[in-house]
Amino acid sequence: MTTETSDRPGAIHARPVRHPGRWLAIVVIVVLVAMMISSLVTNPVWNFPRVFKVMNFNPVLNGLFKGTLIGTVGAMVIGVVLGVIMAVMRLSGNPVLRGVAFAYVWFFRSMPRYVLLIFCGSLGVLYAKLEIGIPFGPAFTSIDMNALSSSLAIGILGLGLSEAAYMAEIARAGILSVDKGQSEAAQALGMGPGKAMMRIILPQAMRVIVPPTGNETISMVKDTSLLSAVPITAELFYQAQTIGNRDFQIVPSLVAASLWYIIVCSILMVGQSYLERYFGRGFGTPSKKAKQELTKVAADH
Repeated sequence: MTTETSDRPGAIHARPVRHPGRWLAIVVIVVLVAMMISSLVTNPVWNFPRVFKVMNFNPVLNGLFKGTLIGTVGAMVIGVVLGVIMAVMRLSGNPVLRGVAFAYVWFFRSMPRYVLLIFCGSLGVLYAKLEIGIPFGPAFTSIDMNALSSSLAIGILGLGLSEAAYMAEIARAGILSVDKGQSEAAQALGMGPGKAMMRIILPQAMRVIVPPTGNETISMVKDTSLLSAVPITAELFYQAQTIGNRDFQIVPSLVAASLWYIIVCSILMVGQSYLERYFGRGFGTPSKKAKQELTKVAADH
């Protein structure tokens, strides 16, 4: 036999927790934004009409496409391909391959990129001609290092070699994040180490590799401004700075270059988010399409 009771808890008069610090932070941010807008509007030194003119100058556009965009793509292709090779070498059971990969990563991570690019631009001093052939024997071909050391190719090579050291660590971390059972299952199916790496390990490691690779690509866009150390004149920042020094309009020229960097990096950030979503399929929360399929199946039942 159960007994009923009329004792019920009374109404709870709860008050939300106050956050005065949040409102204070909002006020500070609003004041700072207002001060920034006031400076942009009232300070004639910004000279935004001049900024948009500089952005559309042919030397600046030429530097944007040749120096910044082509330089970024070329350096990242070299960095990613060579970085993956170095990562596989570092995980190899061969001590010689591990040692070579470790020495490569150690050297290029220790070398500042600006110093490395200056050194690349000075190769013509060390070797007027680089002969390729049998050591202490006849040469099959030769390369004019004086011409090469001042070209965009040597700048891309220098940035790519430096980037490969960082990509090697990123790729190694991605490969190590894949469960060892995946490679064992691939071997049980008769796959060789190379095939298992390309078809099983790396596709799963991309979920870990893509975010830092996107960050490295965005950083490379900005690092192309160091190509002036080679020296390379067909580069965005160099051209904008030259125009500013020539016309005594330094600030508008710097703002023009900054806006181009912001535009390119913003586009890359959007692309990175799509790649992360693509390679993140099957991990964590289901995708929108998967949710729709689950909802449809539940409705059918």
